[in-house]
Amino acid sequence: MSLSRRGLLAAGGAVGAVGAAGVAGTPAAAADRGRGGDGGRVRTGFDRLAADGYRLLDGRRVGVVTNPTGVTGDVRHIVDVMHPDERVDLTAVFGPEHGFRGTAQAGGSEGRYDDPATGLPVYDTYQISGDRLAEVFTESGVDTVVFDIQDAGARFYTYIWTLYDCMEAAALAGRRFVVLDRPNPVSGRAALGPVLRPEFATFVGRKPISQAHGMTVAELALLFNGEFLERPVELEIVRMSGWRRSDFYDGTGLPWVPPSPNMPTPETALVYSGTCLFEGTNLSEGRGTTRPFELLGAEGIDRTWAEAANAEGLRGVRFREAYFAPTFSKFQGRTVGGVQLHVHDRESFDPVRTGIALLVTAKRSWSGFAWRPDNWIDRLTGSTSVRTLIDAGADTDEVVGAWREELAEFRATRNRYLQYR
Repeated sequence: MSLSRRGLLAAGGAVGAVGAAGVAGTPAAAADRGRGGDGGRVRTGFDRLAADGYRLLDGRRVGVVTNPTGVTGDVRHIVDVMHPDERVDLTAVFGPEHGFRGTAQAGGSEGRYDDPATGLPVYDTYQISGDRLAEVFTESGVDTVVFDIQDAGARFYTYIWTLYDCMEAAALAGRRFVVLDRPNPVSGRAALGPVLRPEFATFVGRKPISQAHGMTVAELALLFNGEFLERPVELEIVRMSGWRRSDFYDGTGLPWVPPSPNMPTPETALVYSGTCLFEGTNLSEGRGTTRPFELLGAEGIDRTWAEAANAEGLRGVRFREAYFAPTFSKFQGRTVGGVQLHVHDRESFDPVRTGIALLVTAKRSWSGFAWRPDNWIDRLTGSTSVRTLIDAGADTDEVVGAWREELAEFRATRNRYLQYR
């Protein structure tokens, strides 16, 4: 995964293009890279694009890949802002999983339709890739594809693979690609967890990155272009100002819009990269509750799981015996027992290690524990290692230690594409 000459050219060209467009690299931009540029508040890539008069899009036929999270600081959607603006020739919208306006549940999309608010054609990108998605871009008539979606920081959150697929398709169709950056809501301090192995690639993990990547979408775009795309796209990024790698979402001053129906709060995102692993088991991951991914459980579990989890001595988190009845998904309408995570020190909290410890203790505490029959856990973790080690009786340290070398290699590659301190 070393940085190739192609990778250096792709990364350097993208950053240089943004500077040339006047969005980054100017004295004003340099001044507000610290915390004083906008009253201590973070300005997103779109905010800076708009403040620059959309010069980066001048003379272009623009299509936007976005969803309900593509909003301004006063919670207007960027499509609704750009559509009436004569400085932007906005001609199409592309919707990911859950759709452009966010009307679909997990595993769904809105299909092809005309947006009632703007009249713009909306094209579906969900689970469409390669030549087929390139045809969609060609059909739309756009020459520049803009991406603006809030990520949650985990490899298996599908929007980053929509980003990858759209970049690949834009390259195939000869379209320019612009990424408007937004914060990683759980900070950008570290990459954590196992790295996906190529034979386990799916839409919840296309390429070998770590389970919690610790990157922004613009940084991921640079990494994808430099390391993974056979044909690099003409890529430009618009950086944020005022964001630091140590920032959690509540320190940005930006409004939180749920990126998907089961990601209601930044606190959900904080635990998601670890507890989403329970999608690969017969336990509820809390879907159908007001605390998805913070509540976990199944019929037949009692206080012994919470006791065992607390005995692990995990940093930054405690576990409460909890009972809940999901309104949909696993155990719909039935009362189950389990745990609720309470993160009391997010600086020291490691969500991936916590997810592993919960799997280890659940299997030891509850005789009914089982993996999903299709071994979906292998797709989530990126290999068979986690499942086979836990089945063999490994403890948390042994499971986490198994990915040490692959994670170190990914971290070295990741560092070359980071854009913020």
